Amino acid sequence: MKKELSALEAKFEAQKIAFGPLYFQTIMAMLELGVLELIGKHRNGISLSDLQEKSNLSEYAIEIMVEAAETIDVIRKNEKGLYNITKIGFYLLKDEMTRVNLNYMKYVCYKGADFMKESLVEGKPLGLKTLGDWPTLYEGLSQFPEPVKKAWFDFDHYYSDDAFPFALEIVFREKPLRLFDVGGNTGKWAIACCNYDENVKVTILDLQGQLDAAKENVTQQNLLDRIDFHRIDLLDPTQLIPEGADAIWMSQFLDCFSKEQILQILRNAYQAASENTWLYIMEPFFDNQRYEAAKYSLVATSLYFTIMANGNSKMYSVAVMTDLVEEAGFDVVEEFPLIGDSYHTILKCKKR
Repeated sequence: MKKELSALEAKFEAQKIAFGPLYFQTIMAMLELGVLELIGKHRNGISLSDLQEKSNLSEYAIEIMVEAAETIDVIRKNEKGLYNITKIGFYLLKDEMTRVNLNYMKYVCYKGADFMKESLVEGKPLGLKTLGDWPTLYEGLSQFPEPVKKAWFDFDHYYSDDAFPFALEIVFREKPLRLFDVGGNTGKWAIACCNYDENVKVTILDLQGQLDAAKENVTQQNLLDRIDFHRIDLLDPTQLIPEGADAIWMSQFLDCFSKEQILQILRNAYQAASENTWLYIMEPFFDNQRYEAAKYSLVATSLYFTIMANGNSKMYSVAVMTDLVEEAGFDVVEEFPLIGDSYHTILKCKKR
């Protein structure tokens, strides 16, 4: 339970929200200009004049950035009047999760966030027009310019790759010979499956743009004899998931849709599944996290879905996803919470 703030403390927190965008862009500038790294390298501290000389920036630019960073406790002045990096600054500079989130916010979401109100009112990702003219982000993903594309894929992979070793162990306990990777994206999971078990064959089901990217990666891995591709738009109820899978895998996929759409997709999976088919759903549920930083990031990701992705999806709780799974006709047979050291929970499901 969070402590009750005094009036002055609450007012200060309100100002953090009001001026947050400016502080964010200042920290990004310090990172991109190498200023924060310079401060971090000098364990005994560094002066403003040395910062100016080593960064080749004006006195004004250094003063502006340093004053802002000191105000939000990214750096501190020591007893000698020199500047040191703080723990917050260290995470901004060195932590992978923070780096991924910062770049994602700047390159993918920042401009689009100006359309939050309109996106909420209309239920459409109106911020997406800052990147291109597509109805949803997923149609345009393969066409993103750099550095937007790199920031998006870094974010997507960061929040899934760490879970893969443990997820593979869970899925292959049932020794599937044919696995459907629904929403397979770049093919990383399909490739991982083939490297894990020499007997499995994988079908990636996705939109054409994503399949093109996946095929390129699969080709590089010489796995075209074991991985094939099925073009499908799962928002079109006439396009059915084919039968024949021993396992249907959905990783960080269902959070890309509204509850109604998730139910439609799960019912599609139900018609494709036999009594022997296992359905695996892997998601970073916001209510099942070890750390406040993880929950904070996941709730913010829902806001990205609002303005940039499709205007109607979000990160879900375990209970909501379980209810949708059961409504579609599956039972959650087993739950694997926070596998490994990841943010993910796997729901192992069977057709009722």
